[in-house]
Amino acid sequence: MPVNPEAAGRSYGPFEPYEVTRVKIREFADAVDAYSGAHREVAVAQAEGYLDLVAPTTFAVVIAQRAEFHVVTDPEVGVDFSMVVHGEERFTHVRPLIAGDVITTTVHIEEIKQRAGISMVTTRAELVDLDGAPVSTVTSTLAVREAA
Repeated sequence: MPVNPEAAGRSYGPFEPYEVTRVKIREFADAVDAYSGAHREVAVAQAEGYLDLVAPTTFAVVIAQRAEFHVVTDPEVGVDFSMVVHGEERFTHVRPLIAGDVITTTVHIEEIKQRAGISMVTTRAELVDLDGAPVSTVTSTLAVREAA
């Protein structure tokens, strides 16, 4: 069964805040082979003008995927996660994520297109700080194959 195209336009959240920590930044930097000292040593990050460790630019996906979970588990949307392939990820950053940031996320289903037994689901996750100021936008596209 295809993903429900009428789900396009729905929004979810904002969700429980995510605290960006030094440990999570270092773990992510290790996972993606980001070797900048600003991801690992506070003194290096401060020498580069940051208040604390700075996350690699793709770290925003960690936070965005927590919100996107609500889309893929909503039975009214109809995503069979066992049939999902990640298609694309785009980031638009207003500022870097820094250790100590507390981020809330709202995710929107931007578009659902169906082609040849595949539903292309595009979401936009808006990450904001505690003051409501934009930090990053993560746009993701999932390809969801229909079950045979």
